Amino acid sequence: MRAIQVTELGGPEVLKLVELPEPDPGPGEVLIRVAAAGINFTDTLRRTGHRLTPPLPHVPGLEVAGTVARIGPGVGEPVVGTRVLAWLPGGGYAEMCLASTATVAPVPDALSDQQAAALQAQGLTAYHCLKTIGRLAPGETVLVHAAAGGVGTQAIQQARIMGAEQVIGTASTDEKLALVRSLGATATINYVAESFGERVKELTDGRGADVILEAVGGSVFEESLQCLAPLGRLVIYGTSSGQRRQLDQDALMQESRSVGGFYMTTIRAQPQLLHASLNELIGWAAGGQLQTVIGSVYPLGEAAAAHEQMEARQTTGKLLLVP
Repeated sequence: MRAIQVTELGGPEVLKLVELPEPDPGPGEVLIRVAAAGINFTDTLRRTGHRLTPPLPHVPGLEVAGTVARIGPGVGEPVVGTRVLAWLPGGGYAEMCLASTATVAPVPDALSDQQAAALQAQGLTAYHCLKTIGRLAPGETVLVHAAAGGVGTQAIQQARIMGAEQVIGTASTDEKLALVRSLGATATINYVAESFGERVKELTDGRGADVILEAVGGSVFEESLQCLAPLGRLVIYGTSSGQRRQLDQDALMQESRSVGGFYMTTIRAQPQLLHASLNELIGWAAGGQLQTVIGSVYPLGEAAAAHEQMEARQTTGKLLLVP
């Protein structure tokens, strides 16, 4: 089978198209014929050695959609031929991949393979940042940074589904802001042209946002804290800038505010929580309430170009690879 393999850490050029043996499913596993694989920022961090890099050589890819080709010993469901999406420890950038049945879910006919592949990582991240960590309540105000990206486009829509009254999205261009508004944002901010913190305060009559989703770090984290409402929750799900900041405990205490973190592996380790939230997302998407915004689709052999685009911050929505 064809696959993308990393044999050394480095830039996008280390993503090599190779021929590898087709893996055999073990107990509790299924072999999936991949129709589409999701590309995530975590993939770029693993490629460079900055986050939880598996032993070399390895095949990247944490999520796929496709069809069950073979099942391992003791597997009753899903049966061969079932369309599924799956969350993986790795191996998704390939024509075939293994997945544990604990992290596999069936795909309804209402969703295409590409829609299913685009839903999982970003959809679940947005869901748990808003609901599990952010504890979003109906009538509250949400601020979503990088709102035109994969997580952002999901978070804007899900916040409205969950009953947020104001949903504010930030982005860097007019084109991206137009996309964010089309997904249901009540207000948008071009963070290149103005201070998002001051604008959020204006939009909320000085109170600030109740829930803020932040994945940049550095000055964005600091300014987000400044526009967080009393009893507000700032949820961190990444630090793409690589910049760390010191937390002022007194500033949190005085306004009864909180800062929480989210990382998808926590949910993957709890299959019951994973499936409950994933089934809700699939239901929203199949019912037409939730769009999957697909930015670009690349052939498997162009994985390096996809990583270059992602690292250059030139993307909107979800990036996919297709074998």
